[in-house]
Amino acid sequence: EWDAFWGFYQDTGSRKWGRPYLTRAFFPLLGEKMGDRVLLILAERDGRPIAGALNLIGDEAIYGRYWGCVEEVPFLHFELCYYQAIDAAIARGLATVEAGAQGEHKLARGYAPVATFSAHYLPDPGFRRAVADFLERERDAIEQDRAFLNQMTPFRRG
Repeated sequence: EWDAFWGFYQDTGSRKWGRPYLTRAFFPLLGEKMGDRVLLILAERDGRPIAGALNLIGDEAIYGRYWGCVEEVPFLHFELCYYQAIDAAIARGLATVEAGAQGEHKLARGYAPVATFSAHYLPDPGFRRAVADFLERERDAIEQDRAFLNQMTPFRRG
């Protein structure tokens, strides 16, 4: 399974921004060290894995992290990343599936936008001030965007 998922990870990295940063050795090590906290969901065609979603299982939530495929199949991304993760969370008695940051396409699947937190240390004081200034201005824009997107969820409003 890890060999297959490595291929999915590489494919997604080559098609998206940035580049894959995890090593080939990372995936089996993850399974070895945290196997009880890993949920790897695979789709197969004729017994061969064609897509997969890697999730981590927390005490209160399932956290979606990586998706990839070597064959495009309509709606397979949503099946593996969202619907199967939701089923797994329900089976484990977990109330939340964190599908990851980004993606207005998640609204139609019932994922409302929530604020996330990230902690980074920036050693250069000038760069740290520049980033802090940008983030101060960005917070208002993000909150406005989140409020707008929350109006577009498929849920009834009271």
